[in-house]
Amino acid sequence: MALPPELLEAYRNTRYVVFGEPLLVLVIGEHNPDLDELLEAEGATTAAFITAANPKGKRRSDRANDIANVALVNSLTAAGLRCFEGEGRAKDGSWSEESALVVGISRADAEIAGRAFEQNAFVFAELGKAPELVVLD
Repeated sequence: MALPPELLEAYRNTRYVVFGEPLLVLVIGEHNPDLDELLEAEGATTAAFITAANPKGKRRSDRANDIANVALVNSLTAAGLRCFEGEGRAKDGSWSEESALVVGISRADAEIAGRAFEQNAFVFAELGKAPELVVLD
């Protein structure tokens, strides 16, 4: 099932923010040298920005989202991956959702995690390349 065009556009226009000093802001299709620096510092070549919030794009309670995101981060850290807290934010600030940047995860494993937490999409990045939106079917 294809995503509605307005939802796909919202994902493409989201600012994917990784908390830290300074903030790291990922934009679909725009190479980010600060992300490259983080990946190199972590000895990694890939990362995924993923959430467990609002499965299939359906709004649910903050508490349910918090519990799901803790489960996501716990499962990925148990697999030996490093997670950095963040959030996806609308450009106009009208919404945000808790997320994580997972450093060192393969695209295939990010797809598995995204599907396990019933997500429509996630952001995948490789060293030296612009972040891309990966839509899950």
